[in-house]
Amino acid sequence: MTCDSPADSRTSSPAKTAWRSYGTNRRSTRAARVRVSAVLVAVTVLAVLLVPPLVRLDQQAVDLAAKLLPPSWSHPFGTDDLGRDLLLRCVYGLRVSLLVGVAAALTATVIGTAVGATAGALGGWVDRLVMRLVDTFSSVPHLLMGIFIVAMFRPGVWPVVVSVALTHWLSTARIVRAEVLSLRSRPYIDAAVSGGASRWRVVVRHLLPAVLPQAALAAVLMVPHAMWHESALSFLGLGLPTHTPSLGTLIQSARGSLLAGQWWPTLFPGLFIIVPTLAIAGLAGAWRERINPRRRSELML
Repeated sequence: MTCDSPADSRTSSPAKTAWRSYGTNRRSTRAARVRVSAVLVAVTVLAVLLVPPLVRLDQQAVDLAAKLLPPSWSHPFGTDDLGRDLLLRCVYGLRVSLLVGVAAALTATVIGTAVGATAGALGGWVDRLVMRLVDTFSSVPHLLMGIFIVAMFRPGVWPVVVSVALTHWLSTARIVRAEVLSLRSRPYIDAAVSGGASRWRVVVRHLLPAVLPQAALAAVLMVPHAMWHESALSFLGLGLPTHTPSLGTLIQSARGSLLAGQWWPTLFPGLFIIVPTLAIAGLAGAWRERINPRRRSELML
């Protein structure tokens, strides 16, 4: 029988302690990130829902005597070049961005799930044809294709939703197809087919419920990308009418003010784009770690 010498135990103990401490720090950092992201998302939702009904001000009201006022108690974010309250304008712009982001993400997820599940379940030449189409659409830059789609419609929110949805379903289709291909080799799928279940029944009863968590995660991760895409189109002056508040439009109209030294018309709309989208992405990343045990175990080391 052999036993470790005191010197060996003294040598290995600090390393193990340091490894456990490192893993604990990673978990605590991740938990803090999730809490901060959840608080920011909750504040965003409450601001979008409560500020417009509670603040009895017209966000389109022009007051040239109060134009480009710096942040103050009466105007926490200052005013724009037409004297409109910038906080209220940012909240209304965030409402539009969230509407476009959520609607486009849901639409793109439905399209991508249907295409990916069809390609993975049928296989053969259908799979090859569908994936070649996906590769073809992926070769075109999203913004360029979005501009082309928006140009075919009259200005409005829903053409932007259609544009973003039709340019963001490709990644979901790839994810769902890969998941369906991995599920087709599972024993319970073979048992269902051997029991006489039709291909349609296998897809509806077994494959689609199994890929729904991945599809839902893809939808949540797509919301920030859709919001950035909408802001980019609005910054370029495409899609939304000029009277519709949008964060991209606010930044575009504030470029002249920034050159003149007024920083607030550009800073606050930019923060309203960056902070909510990063918070949503943080929550989606935590969800991805939870539903993917292998990735979660790697991150917990």
